Amino acid sequence: MPKMIFVNLPVADVGRATAFYEALGFEKNAMFSNAQASSMAWSDAIVVMLLDRAFYATFTAKRIIDAHEQSGALLALSFEDRAAVDAITLAALAAGGRELHDPEDHGFMYSRAFEDPDGHGWGPFHMDMAAAEQAMTPQQGGSQ
Repeated sequence: MPKMIFVNLPVADVGRATAFYEALGFEKNAMFSNAQASSMAWSDAIVVMLLDRAFYATFTAKRIIDAHEQSGALLALSFEDRAAVDAITLAALAAGGRELHDPEDHGFMYSRAFEDPDGHGWGPFHMDMAAAEQAMTPQQGGSQ
């Protein structure tokens, strides 16, 4: 099995959460989905598991946070360009998500932020690596 990441998120309504993530382009894997959970593939290596809160509780003895009130993780996905960052954010808003702040443009990096209906925060971004390298390289020349 290749290296993968499975992000497990507690949700109030598995059906509603599944519809939200499908609207963003995630694909449901029916083999690993039922009334308690939906397995939502973002890529061959990234899967988001949407778990009914009661089912999620069977995996931990800790109190489950209310992601509308507390932050448990900040999740970021990279995209090929700014248009794709805008597209997933607009899809999230149309599917019932909430934008967390205005777009941020740092020249070499462009990002947005939204949360799903259960309050889990996502930060889609695009980074121009050539511009990032240039921005991080100290300026050459001049007297010292």
